[in-house]
Amino acid sequence: MATTLTAEPGGLRVDVVMREVRAAAVVFAALAAVSALAGVVWAYLAPAEQLLVVEPDRGTALTGESMHRFDALAIFVLIGIVLGVVGTAAVWRWRRVRGPILLCGILLGSLAGAFLTKVVGEAVAEQLHTRPKHPAVHTIVEFAPSVEGWAALIAQPLAAAVVVLLLTALSTSDDLGTGEYLPFGGQRPEPTIIAPPQYGSAISYGPYPGSPAGNQFTPRDPVVPFEAPGAVPESDTAR
Repeated sequence: MATTLTAEPGGLRVDVVMREVRAAAVVFAALAAVSALAGVVWAYLAPAEQLLVVEPDRGTALTGESMHRFDALAIFVLIGIVLGVVGTAAVWRWRRVRGPILLCGILLGSLAGAFLTKVVGEAVAEQLHTRPKHPAVHTIVEFAPSVEGWAALIAQPLAAAVVVLLLTALSTSDDLGTGEYLPFGGQRPEPTIIAPPQYGSAISYGPYPGSPAGNQFTPRDPVVPFEAPGAVPESDTAR
């Protein structure tokens, strides 16, 4: 027997959509909160740039200190990649709500998280590396690290998108393990059992030419009963 699925449309279920929207909102808030904490970590890891005051309100960078601006940016990008990979892998464990709505929550949460990492990190770095408004000449002051350019904010959502793509490609089930046949809560069609037709043959038997019995087969030679060697004939036993 063969089993097929009917072509009945699943439709959209409001309760499933609302459940996925709430899950996406939770993921958005969680990624934003964790990213804000990561901004504090970046503020402590990113090195400050030291300058020598040569004139009132004017300074020059010491040898090698200008490279710290690149170091701060590189640390920010690496933190964003780690958050995108680890955060997305953790959210993917929420098997019940996998789907396009959760993907939107992950991408928007990662983008907002990268922005919060920058804002919170720079604010904390300003508090860690304070400097006087009018430093004296021949003194060394520190400039707090900062994230230059907005291109660095793409690292976290880009890493999250790549992880979702890989995990989706590696999934062995069509529904990604959610238990829902169609997106947005579509119902799984009922299986229809289709049985094969009854076996038949086009071969017919009889009547045969020369058979006086019509449809019955009459052998050409009479049937002789088989007697085993050494058996006594019935006529002899009757005597």
